[in-house]
Amino acid sequence: MNFSRINSILIIYPFIALTFFAHFSTSQNSPQDFLDAHNKARAEVGVQPLAWNHTVANYALNYANKRYGDCNLEHSQGPYGENLAEGYGRLSSVDAVNMWVGEKSCYDYGSNSCVGGECLHYTQVVWRDSTHLGCARVQCHNGWLFVICSYDPPGNYIGNRPY
Repeated sequence: MNFSRINSILIIYPFIALTFFAHFSTSQNSPQDFLDAHNKARAEVGVQPLAWNHTVANYALNYANKRYGDCNLEHSQGPYGENLAEGYGRLSSVDAVNMWVGEKSCYDYGSNSCVGGECLHYTQVVWRDSTHLGCARVQCHNGWLFVICSYDPPGNYIGNRPY
């Protein structure tokens, strides 16, 4: 296990997800949707866009399928950087990415730290050294939705700035 990399998890409770995401379309789940949402955030800070990688995407899908039975937000401990989300209702891929990017306001570039809340999902999204993306979204047996995005190479190394 690499202890210099910080992993983070985002949990969305059903009553929040149903209220907040009710207006989003469930059709926003293609690889291009994942890429567009990520690359918009990266462009805002001058970071090169990510490219979809089928090997990374297959890894994400295989891991998401392992979560089908319990939908637990547990990191895979694999070779890639990782953002996880779960929700109930109509949680799309774009919703999940937008939640991670929504942490931008908690990231303080000057101190390279999270201030006033979680920001590690955001910093992984915009990590300058990550070049490839692969994501998956599955519905668990309990009705919850599990979303994973894997990043190659991984980010969130302690002491390093994301961009």
